[in-house]
Amino acid sequence: MLTQLYIRNFALIDELSVDFQNGFIAVTGETGTGKSIVLGALKLVLGERADYSQINSEEKCVIEAHFTLKKELKTFFEEHDLDFELQTIIRREILPQGKSRAFVNDVPTHLSVLQELSSQLIDIHSQFDTAELLQEKYQLKMLDYFAGNQVKRNEYHSLYKIFQQEKITLSKLLSEQEEAAKQSEYSLFLYEELRQLELETLDFSLLENELQEQEHAEEIAVLLHESLRILDDETLGLQENTRQLSTKLQKLQSFSHSYESISQRTESIVEELKDILNELQYASEKIDINPEQKAIVKQKVDAIHALFSKHSVKSIEELMHIQQELEQKTSGFSENVQLISQLEQSIAEKQLKLQEIAQELSEKRNQAAPKLSAKILETIHQLGLENATLLVSLNSNEDLQSFGFDTISFLFSANIGKEPQSIDKAISGGERSRVMLALKKVMAENEQLPTLIFDEIDTGVSGRIASEIGTVMQQMAKTMQLIVITHLPQVAAKANSHFKVEKQVVSNQTFTKMISLTHDERISEIAHLLSGEIVTEAAQNQAKELLKLH
Repeated sequence: MLTQLYIRNFALIDELSVDFQNGFIAVTGETGTGKSIVLGALKLVLGERADYSQINSEEKCVIEAHFTLKKELKTFFEEHDLDFELQTIIRREILPQGKSRAFVNDVPTHLSVLQELSSQLIDIHSQFDTAELLQEKYQLKMLDYFAGNQVKRNEYHSLYKIFQQEKITLSKLLSEQEEAAKQSEYSLFLYEELRQLELETLDFSLLENELQEQEHAEEIAVLLHESLRILDDETLGLQENTRQLSTKLQKLQSFSHSYESISQRTESIVEELKDILNELQYASEKIDINPEQKAIVKQKVDAIHALFSKHSVKSIEELMHIQQELEQKTSGFSENVQLISQLEQSIAEKQLKLQEIAQELSEKRNQAAPKLSAKILETIHQLGLENATLLVSLNSNEDLQSFGFDTISFLFSANIGKEPQSIDKAISGGERSRVMLALKKVMAENEQLPTLIFDEIDTGVSGRIASEIGTVMQQMAKTMQLIVITHLPQVAAKANSHFKVEKQVVSNQTFTKMISLTHDERISEIAHLLSGEIVTEAAQNQAKELLKLH
């Protein structure tokens, strides 16, 4: 529950500190005194975006809210790396430069975390918030809380968000696949065209040389034959003549050492010619005039030259690089196909699980709907709409939605013989506050929020109905802290404690103050609410009677 609110340098509030007790707390004050400012400061510390027009730009604005927490919230604190304290302080600071900071027990935190925490601590409802209560989303939430569906509802919603995200991802992948498929066949063709050439093991210069040899094989054979004849002819052969030359030079060497060098050189030539002869003989034996092999090699060389031209490159290394890129493209496409398959399986599994949970939710909702109708009607009748009818109507769809198969509508009629219609169309302005209070009462009982604030939810009613509204609020305050901003004396009189918001002028400066009223001050304030500007003795006596009754 909210135990203290501290405000400094916010709008007309210079400095304000208010302590709150449990139970039913009334807050009154004339229009324009600053009740909305106090409420605005509380909303700010609970995570609402700052309206910098309300901030004193010369000094830091500080708002603190102190709460007594339940131990069940410890898990939330641990999940968000916050220090859990049973007496927790939430602080919001707005610096003169406009920078905003939020703290939970002096630990800096994001507004989103603050908002999530605040939603579990306090609910602020004003007369302008009835539109939310009339929305299907809120009505279904109310039914689920009443039916005890919170755990299953949260499980479903968490899984549904993942389910929807996976469907979005799948749709994107399918779109990408469709686009990739348009080019995939050609990319795969190009890749296979390169892969089949086995570029990694290919020596293109040797291949070109082999083709050159095949194309001139006959000429090579003739030249080899002639070369062998020149070297190896018995009478005119170069090898025999050189050998004879070497023999003669060796004789000369025996006569004079001056011929030793030339003799040795000639002998080397003889050996070299012998090696040349052997290699030419081997080449001559190896030469193969093979038109089929020539065609194969030519086809391969022509294919490589064609690929050079196709890919605008000049080397095998560049072709290998292109092959690697194409391989990545085609493998990426395969990976996409695999991921799509995995996603489709995951979505199908989640859909089955969601359908199972949705069915459980529907069964409990259908069981709880008539009980919720009766519970709300009980309070509506108490608030003076004795002839009203309210039905909680459920319709089931085949398609999964945010919270299951069901759609919901509250059907309302204020008069006997009038067919119930959708509550947003059937309810009048005078009935709205009472019906909304009844809905909020049931919601508050089942949500088990520690603190609920009503901001003039009782507008537009008076007399006996005002007293009944106060009674309903008393009942609500037995299980929670209820803070009610009201103009009705019948409501204010039923409260356990009473605060008054007023303006004070000090040194030509106007400030908003919030004062806890004593018993006598409550009599005066309630009498003022009863009679207006001039407080009569009758109003004083009536105020005393109202307080005695409670």
